[in-house]
Amino acid sequence: MNNVLGSFKRIIRNKNTVTIIGVIIILILLYAGYSMQINSAVEPVQIPVATETIQPRTEITEDMVELIDVPNISLSDNVIRSRTSIVGKYSNVNSVIPEGSMFYTDTVIDEEELPDSAFVKVKDGEVVYNFPVDMESTYGNSIYPGNKIDIYMKAGNGRDEQVMVGKLIENVEVLAVKDSSGRNVFENTSESRTPSMLIFGVEEEINILLRKASYMGSLGVELFPVPQGGAVTVEGSTQVSTQQLVDYIEAHSVNIPITSETDENDELRPTITQDENNPSEVTIRFPKGCGSDYTCTYMQGDGEARETSRRNNTITVTENLVVTASVVEKDGTIHQNELEVIVNNNSQQGVAQ
Repeated sequence: MNNVLGSFKRIIRNKNTVTIIGVIIILILLYAGYSMQINSAVEPVQIPVATETIQPRTEITEDMVELIDVPNISLSDNVIRSRTSIVGKYSNVNSVIPEGSMFYTDTVIDEEELPDSAFVKVKDGEVVYNFPVDMESTYGNSIYPGNKIDIYMKAGNGRDEQVMVGKLIENVEVLAVKDSSGRNVFENTSESRTPSMLIFGVEEEINILLRKASYMGSLGVELFPVPQGGAVTVEGSTQVSTQQLVDYIEAHSVNIPITSETDENDELRPTITQDENNPSEVTIRFPKGCGSDYTCTYMQGDGEARETSRRNNTITVTENLVVTASVVEKDGTIHQNELEVIVNNNSQQGVAQ
């Protein structure tokens, strides 16, 4: 026993031996710690992923989510790990969640966090105007929500009267750019969407001015947007000031007093309804006396106004547009109503003003 203790004391007193033993202990501790970290990193955890491609503004339901096992090390801090934190919420307006993708905190939001519609963004005292455009007039789809534009006007056919081109309205803020189905063009989706209308808000008198100009196609009147800072050059035309263009519009139109569109007690105001079961079918109902006591007309979009003597008129709408109906008394008083008709299932149905 004494020999064993003596040998142990000699080993302890040997610095080289102690150093070697210390190194071995440190290596064992490092290996144990490293193994624990590796095991923790590769340990599988359950996370929710999408079972299908989820488009923007879509409510996420139970069948759109499933749980899979993935290594813990592959997850970033912004990955949502709880199924209950996803179901019942919505995909963000600028987010497409691919099939098999994880859910991230910036792609899933509550319903109340969805961005406001263009109509909510319209300022007090303004009305919504939908300005028809195409790929060419938007400079290759280069006009975005939030951009400031000017509205230019061309008038005259170049034969009976000179062509005029000038700035009619300036400093208009674009609230939304939509396609023919009423969907936002710049949502981040896998679909290619072609611009069909610019949505912006203007004061009532400017709205009427633009409406008048848009109905003067037979006079060669055209309206087109120009991003601020852009230049418009039309060969052989004469550019004029805003007031000259306004005078041209007023000279070719008649101002008629309009009964308030919010007056629900106006018995002469026509009604416009959209069939809930068949959104393409729109019914316009006029009061008695059309063709005798009153002049009754209706119009689809920017088309030609059609006069009718019938009380009930049913029309078929194939694309999103505004239907306008008017009753004009013999003294010139007009009773008017409008309905924005949405025929695409992805958009909300229009409501009469």
